[in-house]
Amino acid sequence: MAGFPETLAEISRSCRTLTRAERESRRVLGEHAADSGFGLRELTAVHLAEARRAWPHLPGVAAARDAGELRQVGGAVLAALETGIAALAEGHARAQRHAVRRAEAARRTFIDDLLYGRSDPGRIAEQAEGFGLRLADRHVVAVAAPPADEPYHETHPLLHRVERELAGRFGDHDLLVASKDGRLVCVAPTEQRPALDAFVKLAAAGRVAVSRPHSGAAGVVRSYEEALSALDLADRLGLTASVLNSADLLVFPVLMRDRAAMSDLVRTVLGPLVHARGGAQPLVETISVYAAAGYVNAEAARRLDLSVRALSYRLERIASLTGFDPDDALQRYTLETAALGARLLDWPTRTL
Repeated sequence: MAGFPETLAEISRSCRTLTRAERESRRVLGEHAADSGFGLRELTAVHLAEARRAWPHLPGVAAARDAGELRQVGGAVLAALETGIAALAEGHARAQRHAVRRAEAARRTFIDDLLYGRSDPGRIAEQAEGFGLRLADRHVVAVAAPPADEPYHETHPLLHRVERELAGRFGDHDLLVASKDGRLVCVAPTEQRPALDAFVKLAAAGRVAVSRPHSGAAGVVRSYEEALSALDLADRLGLTASVLNSADLLVFPVLMRDRAAMSDLVRTVLGPLVHARGGAQPLVETISVYAAAGYVNAEAARRLDLSVRALSYRLERIASLTGFDPDDALQRYTLETAALGARLLDWPTRTL
């Protein structure tokens, strides 16, 4: 209220409008009030009450000689009151916007530190309490990739829908939902599995990868990396599943742990296929689809959009060129593993 009664008193005498400096002082006061925890409704009510209390005692009111002059004084005071409250509201809103931006910046920094392990685990654990996470628990991380070329940014409607629905059903504690690098991320303790399942269902328009549970701040980093790795593997292998569990894909990191050995396997087993008419790619795809179809010729032919006779011809070409027969139990395993390695290494598109 600093200076407000005096300003009304002076305006009642001169019937002028508020100056730029007076409006700015109200804006500053509105900012200070917001920072001190005063709501705009409370701030407005106090100013209106002060104006009503001061009205009978204003110099201009006392000096008015007739109803016309009183109306003129009243109009000037009401205009000043309206302008002053509007300036208060501007300042109050400005402070709130700054506070929101500071909170958002702090949240983004925390999420980066949490997911990438950029800070001391003890400090991260302390900060996590403020965001409703208890990192001493075991957590699972789910990462949702968007469909097509529509990244999940911070203002994406799906992010707000997920946050609203999860908070409404499970509360806003023990869960963290955020956008990161165009994807949606959900960090949830293992006891909150229903919340994680709800996140997966809400984000099912794209592809969702779910990590294994791990403990502590370092465990969240590991879980996040597992989920990202699962998404990357799904893209490289052409997997069609919309929900990926990291535990189901553990064999692939094992296969790629010795990249040189895998490259040697692909070159040795599948290398001769480059001499086939049409190149190696159709035959490598045939091996993968034949395995996915459970080595059933009719089903594999349907998936490849071939006749059974054409599929048989391809299988014969694979056997004659590589020396490995897809219909032999042991040799088919070698072919299937080499085909998986080719997809992981992007061969034959890339030279090994």
